[in-house]
Amino acid sequence: MAPTAASRAGEYAARFAELLLRAEREALVRRPAPGVWSPLEYACHVRDVLLVQRERVLAARRTDKPVATPMGRDERVEHEGYALQDPAAVARQLTDAAALFGNVLHRLPPAHWERTLVYSYPEPAERSLSWVAVHTLHELRHHLRDARCRLPDPPAAGN
Repeated sequence: MAPTAASRAGEYAARFAELLLRAEREALVRRPAPGVWSPLEYACHVRDVLLVQRERVLAARRTDKPVATPMGRDERVEHEGYALQDPAAVARQLTDAAALFGNVLHRLPPAHWERTLVYSYPEPAERSLSWVAVHTLHELRHHLRDARCRLPDPPAAGN
């Protein structure tokens, strides 16, 4: 699955972008419960995950076993104002972030898929770049599902 991660990340990002462009802003920013992210907040998180993971892959290519510092996922929601961002801009940024992440994966020589870094979540552990690619896809797929289930179903054709 790791060698196809670049193209699959682009596919998930495109689906997320479509969701952001077709849904009403009110639905995109609505939190279903306190402490549960809105669809727009999930999209911003996924965008940032792609950018952070890209930097982690690049660090592992430059340095032996770098330590991946936590991205501050919960702090970013407030620090970057996720709920206040423009959904169309986030859709574009998400697509761009997937392309940037995909580019570094496409450029990995076969031997580099097994280069490692120390990944901090859920507990510090040495992880291969292959694992990072697959884990990133899991994040995209999982959070796309999270965002979709928090939006109302689109109206049926003709309504």
